[in-house]
Amino acid sequence: MASSSAQYFLHLSSNVSVHAGGKERYLARYRLFLGAFIIGLILSGLTAFPLRAELSVFAKFLGISDPAGYAMLHGLSRWVAFVSFGLQQTYARFPFFGYATDWLGYAHLVIALFFFLPLIDPRRYRGVLHVGIIACVGVFIIAFACGPVRQIPIFWRLIDCSFGLLGIIPLLICLRLTSRME
Repeated sequence: MASSSAQYFLHLSSNVSVHAGGKERYLARYRLFLGAFIIGLILSGLTAFPLRAELSVFAKFLGISDPAGYAMLHGLSRWVAFVSFGLQQTYARFPFFGYATDWLGYAHLVIALFFFLPLIDPRRYRGVLHVGIIACVGVFIIAFACGPVRQIPIFWRLIDCSFGLLGIIPLLICLRLTSRME
């Protein structure tokens, strides 16, 4: 009888350890996906600071030697040259407009900080994931509501939407993994 009781408790404890091992695997995957999301936010934020320089490099990569000649170009090259020219002109005359992208970059960094909470305690801070998912959906709304008003070409709005799509995927995975960890 004592032997069967011991086997029963060993069986229960082995199931607990397997279950705990499953939770650890889920937690590791969760942190991998959420970590990738956080890194994406940080990189996106950091790229907002040197916007004019980055756009200039991208224009040169596309073979654009003089962004002022944007009217002679087509498609993506025309858009990149047009934006690069606009930034050059604006920053030369009104450098304070660059401050807007500084705040954009800063906002990305601050938003990334909020995702450290669910990284540490997924169940307690699950609501942060919900807010992130809503924000990713909001990318589509802003792109298609404000894009036409600001004369943003459809292909660029779709590029913007890809950030919402690429952001929502790891957040949904994390939300699902949070449920599995409970």
